[in-house]
Amino acid sequence: MDGVQCKGPESTLKDCGSKGWGKHYSYCADHSRDAGVRCSETINYGRFTRLADGPHLCSGRLEVLYGNTWYTVCAAAFDQQDAEVVCRELDCGAPVQVLGAAAFGKGGTQMWTQEIQCRGNELLIRLCPTSNDTKCSQDNNVGLICSGYTDLRLVNGPDICSGRVERQYFSKWGTVCDACWDMRAASVLCRQLNCGIAVSVVGSDWFGEGTDEIWTDVFDCDGNERKLSECSISSWSRAECSHSRDVGVICSGESILL
Repeated sequence: MDGVQCKGPESTLKDCGSKGWGKHYSYCADHSRDAGVRCSETINYGRFTRLADGPHLCSGRLEVLYGNTWYTVCAAAFDQQDAEVVCRELDCGAPVQVLGAAAFGKGGTQMWTQEIQCRGNELLIRLCPTSNDTKCSQDNNVGLICSGYTDLRLVNGPDICSGRVERQYFSKWGTVCDACWDMRAASVLCRQLNCGIAVSVVGSDWFGEGTDEIWTDVFDCDGNERKLSECSISSWSRAECSHSRDVGVICSGESILL
């Protein structure tokens, strides 16, 4: 591959201009001019994140990968905003509980000593600012319990793109309270379901009341996110809700291609 001309925003090399795969200039006919790249490791935080030694993938001891080494994270100053980013990055819904004192064991890794200072709306924990090193031991590494993988659907409507909003935590489906929903969240939901744009947010008088759980997570969406898990989520709102306040959404039903 020769003559590569990237602008920078491309996600892969094949998206850049070039002579094409398998085509090269005569002066690059042998491997004496093979290109190499050295990437920096100056990003403040790890490249990968996981929750270890928990009952499932969405609960456990927080560990991050930096270079070739996994690190546990100190519980001191690790707060709800930090937890929101981790659960979102892992596609594990919203944070339910932040636990210190090595609740999921000490593990056999090193300790990450920098304090994490997320705002809560970052897509990846590595994008959060960090402070100076702090003193911490494995006795106080942090663990997280996230609400779990979520699925979404619109039910009891005339088609799959209109209906009562329902979310699934693991195997349990539930409705969504209208006190925790707006047109920005509806726009993201319609986009995630490949149902075009949001037309309206309606009450339970449109698509009936549900009978199962009522999820009261508050979604703080900009409206441009690709899926609801990218929105900032405040878990377990204290809003008083019943099935009479189950929210419904009407989407246009056609994907808008720009």
